[in-house]
Amino acid sequence: MNPAIAADQTEPRTRDDARLVADMLDGDEEAFTALVRREHASMVRCAELFVSSRASAEEVAQEAWMGILVGLRRFEGRSSLRCWMYGIVANCAKSRGIREGRSIPLSALEEEDADDAVAPDRFFGPGSPHAGRWMRPPEPWADDLLEQAETLAVVQEAIERLSGLRRRVITLRDVEGWSAKETCSLLGITEGNQRILLHRARSRVRADLERHFAGRRAPAKSAKATEPPTERYQASSSGCATCSDGEPANAPRHSIPR
Repeated sequence: MNPAIAADQTEPRTRDDARLVADMLDGDEEAFTALVRREHASMVRCAELFVSSRASAEEVAQEAWMGILVGLRRFEGRSSLRCWMYGIVANCAKSRGIREGRSIPLSALEEEDADDAVAPDRFFGPGSPHAGRWMRPPEPWADDLLEQAETLAVVQEAIERLSGLRRRVITLRDVEGWSAKETCSLLGITEGNQRILLHRARSRVRADLERHFAGRRAPAKSAKATEPPTERYQASSSGCATCSDGEPANAPRHSIPR
């Protein structure tokens, strides 16, 4: 994003945060109600990333709202109001997750990166003048195909099957629309780890979508003639050959049900 554009977007948010905090500190119940309506559902989804059930996530969100009200006078505006609020949500959810036995050890980052996100044979190998580039780029998909209810269900199920940190990163980035910086701050990970986790998560989601669309196009075969997808095909890509924060052309963003 152009730095000037980013600054223009950040400054109004900062002013709005300051005004909203001032209104709530003055006892403006309508301001607080508007904030709850705007953020509560997302807070519950955020909490679900750390706890074992929807019911637990709802309880975490309620606990977080109490913490937000109590701590509002200590908000100094060093970060956005949103980041500050969701930091409280994450802390409450992590504490609940530990009690529920759902905490993720520090070694999880290393474990999550142990496998290839994309099959190496989909790229030109060392020695080729095109080394590292796609041998066959991922197939583009039409927007109307991606927005079909059946497709959205495949995406949602693919995200739910992801392991802890990958699921958390792709949910925050592509479902909730968080920036890389906000995601790193909330999860306590580096920008490099965030890029890798997001790339791998998108790769897994795209692999499921490729299999889904291939199954719809493939002609019917007898049970005897049917063969499982090859390993090469199963290991698909998110559409970007490098671990980048840039949005791949066919990333599930804007198509994932909220």
